[in-house]
Amino acid sequence: MSNNIVITSGKGGVGKTTVTAGLGTALARRGVNTLLIDGDVGLNNLDVALGVENRAAYDMADVMAGKCRVAQAILQLPGMPLYIMPSAHAVDSGQIKAADFRALIGRLGGSFDYILIDCPAGIEGGFHRAVSACEYAVVVTTPHISAVRDADKVLTLLSGYGLRGISLMVNRVRGDLLVRGETLAPADISRILRYPLLGIVPEDDEISVYAQLGRVGAAEGAAKTAIDMAAANILTGEQRIYDPARKYRGVLGAIRAGLRRRA
Repeated sequence: MSNNIVITSGKGGVGKTTVTAGLGTALARRGVNTLLIDGDVGLNNLDVALGVENRAAYDMADVMAGKCRVAQAILQLPGMPLYIMPSAHAVDSGQIKAADFRALIGRLGGSFDYILIDCPAGIEGGFHRAVSACEYAVVVTTPHISAVRDADKVLTLLSGYGLRGISLMVNRVRGDLLVRGETLAPADISRILRYPLLGIVPEDDEISVYAQLGRVGAAEGAAKTAIDMAAANILTGEQRIYDPARKYRGVLGAIRAGLRRRA
């Protein structure tokens, strides 16, 4: 059986899809057979982040409607055991029922080590559909009060699903602001929300650009390193967390922070 993990957030724009693509890529690079599923029906862009949007002949809705076999709707990325099942572009989200989605995930479970589901942002019906098919959840937030507040609402809902584990990914953290005490610290966010950190991802223009180009797997910056550490935590159960403030400490760090402030 696979480990089914829903990647969710309280609001859009926190980098949830990029985190999903990055975690999937990092797991696959370790030889872990990983399937990504875009649960955001009608507004999906996980296939865009991975650069396979033009390769998809069939999607999730086609499988459910019996128009194709499951294998025909799954695309493999080159050179690694990373697969994606695109979401449905041409159907309304309400047409994909939670029970049918769970049945589909159940059919796929024996073929993959991990299934990561990119959940729609917010707490509407698509949220229930995605979460109800999983045993674990990762909530992505940023160190902004509004994002943390929305994450708290999502965590309250998740607590009613009887999941085996829930953790946090704090994305787009600026180390220079952390050192100066001008942003919420991820450790404080974890304490406020009462759930452990899976990872901290620094603000990194490189991975954002690569996501827009459909090449998340090609990124080599600090965000990739941080997501790799989070993927290792998934596999080992450890809690090795990237420190985005490290390079801004000490004399050289103060110089870097000053240069960034003036940029």
